Amino acid sequence: MSHAAKPPRKVDEKRQKRSASRLYAVQALFQTEQSGQSVDRVAVEFLDHRFGLAQIDGIAMVDGDVDLFRRICDEAVNWQAKIDQMTDRGLVAKWPIARIDPTLRALFRAAGAELVATETPPKVVINEYVDVARAFFPDGKEAQFVNAVLDHMAREARPEAF
Repeated sequence: MSHAAKPPRKVDEKRQKRSASRLYAVQALFQTEQSGQSVDRVAVEFLDHRFGLAQIDGIAMVDGDVDLFRRICDEAVNWQAKIDQMTDRGLVAKWPIARIDPTLRALFRAAGAELVATETPPKVVINEYVDVARAFFPDGKEAQFVNAVLDHMAREARPEAF
């Protein structure tokens, strides 16, 4: 006897869209840095051609939350110097942000944008971007590294939340 799957709740769908937006924002920030194109140009390309095509662990993700995606991308550029300084202080091995993996650099900038320019609770930001790190580096220790750096960044950006 089979049971029909329950339709996803609206809350789950909204959370999935926000998670997808974070993944897309990291990809867009990576592409912006690698290509030298403006974040606006890359964001438009993502919105036109990539939303809804991302996969994590072989499972297609839903379309993203367009407003969150744009806000993360825009704020990551607007606050890049501050975010990079926070990231540098969070890198315990004394590796400047310029020397770390470009995907991780994009991830820290996206997460930093949410920490300094949105009301998203820091613990949510940390959990979401640790998941993004796992998506990009499923076999590595990057997720633990991301957790440690983001915890440091979050405590600096929003100490009242801890």
